[in-house]
Amino acid sequence: MFLYQYDKRKVSLSPKAVLFDMDGVIYDSMPNHAVSWHEAMNDYGLDMPYEGAYKYEGMRGVETIKLLSREQWHRELSDEEAASMYAHKSELFAEHSKEHPAQIMPGVRELMQQIRADGLKICVVTGSAQHALLDRLLTDFSGLLKRELIVTAFDVKHGKPHPEPYIKGMEKCNTEPSQTIVVENAPLGVRAAVAAHCFTIAVNTGPLDDHLLADEGADIVCKPMTALSEAWHQLPFKD
Repeated sequence: MFLYQYDKRKVSLSPKAVLFDMDGVIYDSMPNHAVSWHEAMNDYGLDMPYEGAYKYEGMRGVETIKLLSREQWHRELSDEEAASMYAHKSELFAEHSKEHPAQIMPGVRELMQQIRADGLKICVVTGSAQHALLDRLLTDFSGLLKRELIVTAFDVKHGKPHPEPYIKGMEKCNTEPSQTIVVENAPLGVRAAVAAHCFTIAVNTGPLDDHLLADEGADIVCKPMTALSEAWHQLPFKD
């Protein structure tokens, strides 16, 4: 299923790179994130419903925790406090990932193979600092991904929805916005890509309504990932 709302200016782009988000795009990892966020924040007395993982997805973990603190405790956490709490969340995520390893999202490998065959660069741009998944990328996608073309939470000062992560991705790929396509699944990630002036494809792999992604400015909204892979050569920016 596809929802299109692109404009003629963006359709005239000349792609040289595709920037992929990781959680919910490359890996079906959001259920593990949802559980670990809920359990970790509950341990500190903060309410983080399972749906919140999808709402705040893409934002750096420490920033999400600071936001929850402001909303529920009405105080600003220090970087150290937030980092300690996020470390606990990361430990729980690693435990859940061992029990229920996140599978590669169906269709994404086939999509990457088409992109590479077209001569485009592939870059991963994630707000994650979770080594449980980051350490898998180069093994799971050997021949498709390169270490120097991965942007994580460790590489930026401002996480999504700030455009910095995607600007950093374009810098690594040596591309301009008119040469860059982003594949995202989260509203905040879409907002970041749109703010970076990239052609943005939102793949709805979670429980959110399609229009939450479209309302953030996605040029295309589709589901599932296999649909994007199957339609890659029919998209409006293809020859």
